[in-house]
Amino acid sequence: MCGIAGLHLREPSLYPRLGELLTGMLCQVTERGPDSAGVAVYGDPRWSPPGESTVSLLPGGVPADDVATALRATLPEAVVVGAGQTLVVHAATDAETLTDAVRTVVPGALVIGAGEDVAVLKGVGHPQALAAEFGLPAAQGWQGVAHTRMATESAVTPAHCHPFSVGTDQCLVHNGSFANHATIRRELTAAGIAFDSDNDSEVGARFVAAQLAAGYDLEKSLKLLCERFDGFYTLLVSTRDSFAVVRDAIACKPAVIAETPQWVAMASEYRALAGLPGVESARIFEPEPEEVYAWQR
Repeated sequence: MCGIAGLHLREPSLYPRLGELLTGMLCQVTERGPDSAGVAVYGDPRWSPPGESTVSLLPGGVPADDVATALRATLPEAVVVGAGQTLVVHAATDAETLTDAVRTVVPGALVIGAGEDVAVLKGVGHPQALAAEFGLPAAQGWQGVAHTRMATESAVTPAHCHPFSVGTDQCLVHNGSFANHATIRRELTAAGIAFDSDNDSEVGARFVAAQLAAGYDLEKSLKLLCERFDGFYTLLVSTRDSFAVVRDAIACKPAVIAETPQWVAMASEYRALAGLPGVESARIFEPEPEEVYAWQR
């Protein structure tokens, strides 16, 4: 059992409240996943300034100041921001160059997100405490995804937390389990795709990223996932301009969606939506089995 919460803002006047609203949603699904938590925030100027790329990493015990010093030897403009157990690096270069620089100067680090707009923050501990460590209540932006984890398939470490962000500005969070993840992992590995954990959810994220890289849009990529993956799952998947939800054919993992002209939100339980502005007039519904619900920025 895990908890999912996500918020896609349509109304720019709400962008300064993204972190406040997402924190409230995250805290309402804490009981579903007390082991650890993670968030992805799109558009926060502290972590993802306009015109720069951002890399999120688990530094493997290397202090933030040491990471900054090493990086600036290669990229003098690089900025390192501490966010609990995660570090966020941004610089006026492309995401691939910044990612390569991070991996070169901090070889023990694990890159957990990269792109122009997304910052990914993960940690082990109580989700409410982690939100404070991340500085999530002060975050701004147009979209956020959050996850609280109750581990069933793999270890409780920051590396095994969701979201899994394995493509540029892409994220996936998952409640459930994939029965045939080992088979699909072998297929993706044979195709040259590397993995960072033994978490079954990462297999789903890698599969979706591979479909997007092949030219499919997010809706088609998730339909292909439904065709290939067995098990029980509710997924929330985001890119810099998309926000999508899908459930398995039995739909036994809970999910509720609320939509207004100002925002679209999804959570594992309604109580995570109850504090959103204007929720009393929202269209509220449960997603149907194997139907992909997608919204564009």
